[in-house]
Amino acid sequence: MSRLVIDNAAVSTVDDAGTEYVGGHVVVEGERIVALGEGPAPREPGDAYLDAAGCLVTPGLVNTHHHLYQWATRGYAQDATLFEWLVTLYPVWGRLDAEITGAAAAAGIGRLALTGCTTVADHHYVFPRDGGDQVTALIDAANRIGPRLHLVRGSMDRGVSLGGLPPDRIVEDTESALLATEAAIRAHHDASANARIQIAVGPCSPFSVTRELMTGAAELARRTGVRLHTHLAETLDEQEQCQREFGRTPVEYAEELGWLGPDVWLGHGIHLNAEAIGRIGATDTGVAHCPTSNGRLGAGLAPVAELLAAGVGVGLGADGAASNESGGLAEEMHQALLLARLRGGPTALSARQALWMATAGGARCLGRAADLGSLRVGALADLAVWRLDGFAHAGIADPVAALVFGPPAPLHLLLVGGKTVVADNELRTADDAELAEALRKASSRLAEGRS
Repeated sequence: MSRLVIDNAAVSTVDDAGTEYVGGHVVVEGERIVALGEGPAPREPGDAYLDAAGCLVTPGLVNTHHHLYQWATRGYAQDATLFEWLVTLYPVWGRLDAEITGAAAAAGIGRLALTGCTTVADHHYVFPRDGGDQVTALIDAANRIGPRLHLVRGSMDRGVSLGGLPPDRIVEDTESALLATEAAIRAHHDASANARIQIAVGPCSPFSVTRELMTGAAELARRTGVRLHTHLAETLDEQEQCQREFGRTPVEYAEELGWLGPDVWLGHGIHLNAEAIGRIGATDTGVAHCPTSNGRLGAGLAPVAELLAAGVGVGLGADGAASNESGGLAEEMHQALLLARLRGGPTALSARQALWMATAGGARCLGRAADLGSLRVGALADLAVWRLDGFAHAGIADPVAALVFGPPAPLHLLLVGGKTVVADNELRTADDAELAEALRKASSRLAEGRS
């Protein structure tokens, strides 16, 4: 089995001890890391060798919340609140078909890979009645580009006729949603340690699904041994609606329905009081923090420092590209740092905490901390080699600070399970011009109303 020796690099392992090497090495054999440490790498005849002087090696970044189909609807509702934005976009998303979703997903995953992402959690909850096989379209796109996919088979069963926001034609009835979700688990979920595809269960949000779907989804996930994900506490509108309809805060309502626990991670978690943060921490529930999307929609400043202090596994999410038109993940470290400091001052979040959220924290949210999110012997070789010796980062002595405080760094190499996805800042698994052309066509079809 061939080995790759990455040498002469700064290495941030993001392990439990926060181990870092100034001039270190990482050795990959097959799909796993077999050696790492300070100083020159041990070499064997036939090794492939990468001199990574001037680079920082980190774990591959883990995106804990995304909506890949939204890559086909960037630039809409530019000055809207979340509810206004959804009302504008739901009718457009109702024209999705598998071809459009596949094109959007491939482009979106390609963009994520170019920003250091090796694992993508995609929350897909729009299933138009004539939309074809959306699940297979997403999985095919991930297999084509290369990063791991945690596909959250989402659902909505509360359309406008039941007081929800989405048009009735893009919601499912409760039983159909649960049956289709279970079928996706049976067909595609891989529970192995090196899984490329996993399925989670994800009713969209308390304001677009019924109580019956939320409780049925929790039962299904626990019966089949998969994880649970939903949007929660994203806006004040949601909080007011939960109080009005259920007499509960979003977190109280989630707990009542069995939606807190070590197998759950929540999208956004912005409007949380001290009691809610305590319950999330005590139940080992994860939170996907999406700073750019939160800012784009004016949703608020998430209490990230307080969540981390409560022991919560906080990961980062790019969120859908209709509320984060850049769609990259590395920049979310920078945004998370700035927004946390706007909320709590300059000591609220450090560069290394931001990197932890983007890697180990994300792996914890997805239940993959045993094999992903840190660099250690035996872990899967999902890693990023960032070039920091160019004009944009020159002179910043601390490589982690250069990566997080500085502008997006070019990728020298991105490996997923030891396989090259990005090299020399170029996608090596697909032609980005072809991805862009397919995305343009998909976006035009949606805009023109041609399905």
